[in-house]
Amino acid sequence: MLCGHAALDPINNCPRSEGGLACRPVRPLTEPEIRSAFVNCTKGEAKRLNVPRDLAGYPWDDLDFLGWRDPQAPDRAYFAAELDGGLVAVALRCPGPSPLQKRSNICSFCVTAHTGGVTLMVAARGGKAGQQGNSVGTYLCTDLACSLYIRDKKPVVGLGGRFRERLTLEERADRTMTNLATFVDKIIA
Repeated sequence: MLCGHAALDPINNCPRSEGGLACRPVRPLTEPEIRSAFVNCTKGEAKRLNVPRDLAGYPWDDLDFLGWRDPQAPDRAYFAAELDGGLVAVALRCPGPSPLQKRSNICSFCVTAHTGGVTLMVAARGGKAGQQGNSVGTYLCTDLACSLYIRDKKPVVGLGGRFRERLTLEERADRTMTNLATFVDKIIA
């Protein structure tokens, strides 16, 4: 069950809500909306974290979710996405570089291969489990620009790239958001 979704669309395996598919490009977000949407940190932590300054300058029409790295804390990253009609934001930690980061790895959200451009990102679980130190992790594009990679708006640096697929852009976006929703489910479970 993906973030409260009971049924998947049979064609593209994307969560279905009453209004249709739940996988749609994210609308332009504001700083207060983002701060209030975090599911795995306290209100105080959400208030202190660095949200991108120029939100109006983001390519919202090309984003399925907003993802960013904290320029003042390189070991931190965040994403915000609309799932099941509501905004959900997640705080991530990025452990230091490992020898695996020099290899070609695949992002768990967008299925883009990068050499050195995929990082293990770990999220504290929500609620009591997170307070007890429990976390979940996955490999993601280091810059969290999955939406731009699947649209070929941002080139992959180094070896790797997008696999040749017969999926349409909409199907790739739906798969990315389904993978994101599955990760969020693990965080809030």
